[in-house]
Amino acid sequence: MPLSHHEAGEITGYHAHIYYDAESREAARAVRLGVEGRFRCVLGRWHDQPVGPHPKAMYQVAFEVDEFAKIVPWLMLNRRGLDILIHPNTEDTIKDHDANPIWLGTKLALDIDTLRRFSVEQAKKIAAG
Repeated sequence: MPLSHHEAGEITGYHAHIYYDAESREAARAVRLGVEGRFRCVLGRWHDQPVGPHPKAMYQVAFEVDEFAKIVPWLMLNRRGLDILIHPNTEDTIKDHDANPIWLGTKLALDIDTLRRFSVEQAKKIAAG
């Protein structure tokens, strides 16, 4: 079977998911304040309960490809002990979260089945027009 490769050009952007709990919410707020205004990104709302495939409370930071080399090293140095999932955005959201992410801190178990169900539902809506 021939090897196939994906090209970095398939990545349209990135998401960083900053995880926290009640004890680390202030640290998450400090990280958010550090990101805000320092980088070209879109800060998502706080989710104080697990949402989608994410097993803990979190907020999302969305950023473009050209911000990766700026924001990821900053997060590495300033994550305040928080666990952070960083994944590419391609046409395959399941692989983006499951096979192709990077983790800062502890790798958490994502609920990939939730993503699969969501992808199937989205495909049905698109097919229905």
